[in-house]
Amino acid sequence: MPDDLIIRPATEGDLEGVVALYGQPGLDDGEILAFPEAKAIFARFATYPSYMLYVAELGGAVVGTFALLIMDNLGHLGAPSAIVEDVVVSPEHQSHGTGRSMMHFALDRAREAGCYKLTLSSNLKRERAHQFYDSLGFIRHGFSFRMDIPHEEGRAA
Repeated sequence: MPDDLIIRPATEGDLEGVVALYGQPGLDDGEILAFPEAKAIFARFATYPSYMLYVAELGGAVVGTFALLIMDNLGHLGAPSAIVEDVVVSPEHQSHGTGRSMMHFALDRAREAGCYKLTLSSNLKRERAHQFYDSLGFIRHGFSFRMDIPHEEGRAA
């Protein structure tokens, strides 16, 4: 972990940096969420139990982010599970320990919550990301299924 890297819950003041990270090629390909919409979605996060957006900050700048959901379960004898979503690190900070630090942080939060597993999904095209997750000890398990949901023209998704 870079010595001065801080991983912490995101604040509204971090949102511009966070949405800029998602505009990278291979993620949202240069498109970013409008700030008012990002702000409204971020405010809704507070209504989810055990759902948090985190940022990795280096020298006062947001250089990475991820969301972590700790989910209660009736199966697995009531043990919760954790899901990591929307993982991204700025290109200039990739391969310098930022992503590794973020995933260790997420794993520690899941462990503290008594989770029996931590999962994430990654697009099949993101082979470099897959190598990264393999190096962290994630195991390729099962299949991920997806169904895109079409929306009527003019209606919000």
